[in-house]
Amino acid sequence: MTGIRLHAPEPGWAIDADVVVVGSGVAGLTVALRCSAAGLRTVVVTKANLDDGSTRWAQGGIAAALGEGDTPEQHLDDTLVAGAGLCDEPAVRLLVTEGPDAVRRLMATGADFDRTADGEIALTREGGHHRRRIAHAGGDATGAEISRALVEAIRAQGVRTIEHALVLDLLKDEEGRTAGVTLHVMGEGQHDGVGAVRAPAVVLATGGMGQVFSATTNPSVSTGDGVALALRAGAEVSDLEFVQFHPTVLFLGAGAEGQQPLVSEAVRGEGAHLVDADGVRFMLGQHELAELAPRDVVAKAITRRMGEQGAEHMYLDARHFGAEMWEHRFPTILAACRAHGIDPVTDPIPVAPAAHYASGGVRTDLRGRTTVPGLYACGEVACTGVHGANRLASNSLLEGLVFAERIAADLAEHGPHREGAPRTEAEPTVLALLPPEARREIQRIMTRYAGVLRSAASLTAAADALEALREGAEEERKAAVPGVDAWETTNLLCVARVLAAAALAREETRGCHWREDRPDRDDERWRRHLVVRLTPDRRPVVRTTETADFPPVTPEAPREQQP
Repeated sequence: MTGIRLHAPEPGWAIDADVVVVGSGVAGLTVALRCSAAGLRTVVVTKANLDDGSTRWAQGGIAAALGEGDTPEQHLDDTLVAGAGLCDEPAVRLLVTEGPDAVRRLMATGADFDRTADGEIALTREGGHHRRRIAHAGGDATGAEISRALVEAIRAQGVRTIEHALVLDLLKDEEGRTAGVTLHVMGEGQHDGVGAVRAPAVVLATGGMGQVFSATTNPSVSTGDGVALALRAGAEVSDLEFVQFHPTVLFLGAGAEGQQPLVSEAVRGEGAHLVDADGVRFMLGQHELAELAPRDVVAKAITRRMGEQGAEHMYLDARHFGAEMWEHRFPTILAACRAHGIDPVTDPIPVAPAAHYASGGVRTDLRGRTTVPGLYACGEVACTGVHGANRLASNSLLEGLVFAERIAADLAEHGPHREGAPRTEAEPTVLALLPPEARREIQRIMTRYAGVLRSAASLTAAADALEALREGAEEERKAAVPGVDAWETTNLLCVARVLAAAALAREETRGCHWREDRPDRDDERWRRHLVVRLTPDRRPVVRTTETADFPPVTPEAPREQQP
């Protein structure tokens, strides 16, 4: 236990529940639906509106072995290759075998996927997949359709929700077990200000931390709140150095910041080509799958070509699709491009990599349990072992879905542990908050020193600059008053420091972790996981596992025996 918490007012109100789910993407809402159906009093806490998480931005689709001739074993093989030697095979096997039925249950909940002329689910290919196994909806609006269906089901089932609420810290009982969360409701709904949801089980489904970089595909709410909360609560995180940069993000200019429009991998899956300014397809000969190589391979190739030519971006050429295909298969992307003055029907699309997905996160077992009793995690905030060093395209929605169901099954089977009431730390370490304007400085530090290209020198510079920000906040305690912007910025600093520490410790290139000074993959020394925790003095401590096996969350429960 770290005894660390954010500087915030004491809770002025409280409600009780069996389970509190933090987040309203595919993972969070699926947990909530299943827990509620099992008779557990469930509360969903979400930072904006129910449908404002990362799920609704997912364009490509959800991967599962649903097509004729495809098998879970083939899906497993593609996932393991993409993960560059660090996937946990039992977790991947669970994902690909339970995935197809989980998708069918999602459809039964109301999600309407695109169909072929004969009524079968329409499937496409994306990077790293050797078969067409990506189910999609609305052409390129899969996430929006999944979010719509789950939100409607949540409302129909009468699950209690608290919107516009930023979770702050985990509550614990005398035994150190989870006892709920504190949160701040932003002037909306039934409650206002800082309060608490008291519950013996907390499920983190808070999404990613893409806002730690200047340019990202993530929405503005993706500030690493779940990872930061878990670290302050004493939980371990793993593999945080593996941040996936999506290769094809619409290039809006060198100074563009914040959420950038994604150009889905499915566009390449349908036959678009990556070219340079001279029209040369530079992915040919780079990988057997060319433009459909795993994302880390494509992002590196684009970055390398940009460096060779002194260019700020490359191009995605899909002019051969024609207007009809663009309008029916990729209407969202077409509209986004045209809104920025680019017509993909007649012009190649300027693209460049941007921060997209955190393959690592809060370390869990195969039931979604973390190293803190009663605290669960699923979706992008979690590290289940599925993604390894690089997530396979469209496995993220599937992972959120499958592991959410497993968490709900665990809670329904065993019931939330109830013994102690929340307790107050005798002398908690209260974090000094960063001023909101430090957010852009964190993003610039991470983009410059810990982005696609990294080295010992750049990562040391990042760590030093981030430490200076922390020390400055400690010295000027009155500079930032408690509030959403300050809490988010402080969370970003926490995850940035841990990410930089892990990236500096991994002295090799693997998956989406690219070290210029260590360009080779080193299986003998580094086919291992890095596990990080915070000490009570707020220092990230990195340890390396002894083998490539994903470690259990508790000594008495070996991972291979966990259902």
